[in-house]
Amino acid sequence: MLARTADNLFWLARYVERAENTARILDAATRLSSLPAGYGGSSNEWMSAVAATGGLARYKELYDDESHRSVIDFLAFSPNNPSSIRTCIEIARSNARAVRTAITAEMWDSINGAWLELKQFPSDGMTRPRLNELLTFVKEASLRFDGSAYRTMLRNDAYYFARLGSYLERADATSRILDVKYHVLLPEGEPVGGSLDYFQWSSILRSVSALTAYHWVYRQNLRPWLVADLLILRREMPRSLTSCYENLTRFLDEIARDYGQQGKSQRQARATFARLENTDINAVFAGGMHEFLLSIIAENNRLGAAIADQYLT
Repeated sequence: MLARTADNLFWLARYVERAENTARILDAATRLSSLPAGYGGSSNEWMSAVAATGGLARYKELYDDESHRSVIDFLAFSPNNPSSIRTCIEIARSNARAVRTAITAEMWDSINGAWLELKQFPSDGMTRPRLNELLTFVKEASLRFDGSAYRTMLRNDAYYFARLGSYLERADATSRILDVKYHVLLPEGEPVGGSLDYFQWSSILRSVSALTAYHWVYRQNLRPWLVADLLILRREMPRSLTSCYENLTRFLDEIARDYGQQGKSQRQARATFARLENTDINAVFAGGMHEFLLSIIAENNRLGAAIADQYLT
């Protein structure tokens, strides 16, 4: 496969996943902003949403306020934000068009249809019900694309590069969402495990479709360390870091077998996967959750660079 084709497939999947993750983060901010005043704390849930996407510096360059309208515009519509929903779907469609012969008709229809339907959501006059419609649409569009890829693509290098993009982006989003919860979202002086903490964790779990899974696994009320355990270490949770790296390792090994050569990306993915497998949540907390998540984000970035150097250039 040409490096350019692999690059298009990789970034096609990354941008679809990023659009969904941004929609989920906005959904969590919307839920938190709807809490009663007694549970509101002193934090700005809208700015925490911007921080979760890694776009805080860019936001401050473009906007002078921290209102919900500005945050919604930045995360959903702004052409100056490379991670806004509209930008992600536009770039994903551009990548899909460049590799029409490497993807199936169903995949193209899902991403092209998403781009056309997105135009029905203008940025002006975005009410709360209309925002909920937009976020639901984006999540469903991502599921359609992901499902069409899973059901219709040959299990060859094209499929493997697309899956690498999805899981790399998902690992980054999970790390950032958890880091924002621990480092930004809970106001100073609020107790871990208090009422505000409970509602925030519930919203975070809902944002990654994991609230039901939490109760299936742990069968008890929300506990911060158990939520972190679910989203970091539980292999059966599809958005957990361990699950993401299990799949990253698997698909990189598939590519290595097809191409007959191992490389830096395979070694790095295995090392991070082994690190996640050989730790427990007590060790994560003992060493500092914020520091652990920052190190995972850095490792994730290095793996993306290694994949690009090895296969995409």
